[in-house]
Amino acid sequence: MKNRVFMLLLGLAIFLFLPTLSGQEIKPWYQDGPWLMPKSNPKAKILPLIRVAGNKFVNQKGDTILFRGLSISDPDKIDRQGHWNKGHFEKVKEMGTMLVRIPVHPVAWRERTPEKYLELLDQAVEWCTDLGMYIIIDWHTIGNLGMELFQDPMYITSKTETYQFWRTIAQHFSGNNTIAFYELFNEPTIYRGQLGSLPWSEWKKINENMISLIRAYDTETIPLVAGLDWAYDLSPLRDDPINAQGIGYVTHPYAHKRSKPWEAKWEEDFGFAAGNFPIVATEFGFGGMPGQPADTDYGNSIIKYLEGKGISWECWVFDPEWGPRLLQSWQYDLTDAGKFFKKAMHHELDFQKK
Repeated sequence: MKNRVFMLLLGLAIFLFLPTLSGQEIKPWYQDGPWLMPKSNPKAKILPLIRVAGNKFVNQKGDTILFRGLSISDPDKIDRQGHWNKGHFEKVKEMGTMLVRIPVHPVAWRERTPEKYLELLDQAVEWCTDLGMYIIIDWHTIGNLGMELFQDPMYITSKTETYQFWRTIAQHFSGNNTIAFYELFNEPTIYRGQLGSLPWSEWKKINENMISLIRAYDTETIPLVAGLDWAYDLSPLRDDPINAQGIGYVTHPYAHKRSKPWEAKWEEDFGFAAGNFPIVATEFGFGGMPGQPADTDYGNSIIKYLEGKGISWECWVFDPEWGPRLLQSWQYDLTDAGKFFKKAMHHELDFQKK
């Protein structure tokens, strides 16, 4: 009898103390959540906080900031291909980048798991802080979130997953100045009706829900709301802007969205909004595919127009396989488009020198 009692007590002791002895915590199933609490980060306040003032982005001194930068490819892709390291971001910095857009695809977020994906984002934040670059985290999906229909399987998500993503991100990175923006949804589209319907009133409400969730955890990082028509069209802002303060709006002014002459049409579709709201062109580009010439006519026109309106911009994409590409290979040799945007970020285009 004494031996049986002894063995029971020994088993209980092993159960209680083995996780501590092994350095691993065994969580009960009801605590096994997908998100991580913010970590104490001594570098969180190294870069000045960016905020909205009227129709501008400003730093803590009140100086207006016009961001120039680029999108990298999905961190999961870069890591799987063996290039996820600080050296990759040093090459981004050499381009003249002030602001790095990091696209997170729903399929990669799920398959890697949120906990493991956050480890990649933590590394990006560390490296960008050291290099003096800000970050946009972009939920990179394309389609109709209202009806939950999407352009391609890699973009498939749901309202629940999208809301949970932003809860996770906002809680984890709250208080870190390096992450200046949360781009709430990459490109909303109904694809000529093939993805259903999505009136502005519904899209507006979905974004207001996301902003409310984010601000329950993070009141400083700036939410960015995409226009309709693959994030191009901001015309609804004339009559019915998002009911939230301290936000910005997104346009993706690719050349094919309108025919020449572009400028008057850009003004009608999104440029007018820069008079009242801060705008970021978070995605556009040209050329970059093998045998495809660089359209510097469009390049000069769009950069001149954006900067003349005080619109910050991010070109697409710092990758040798996705297009329109800025890299020819993982040796970091630039395409003609890459060379053009490098000059633009360094303010070396002819019209920028005047």
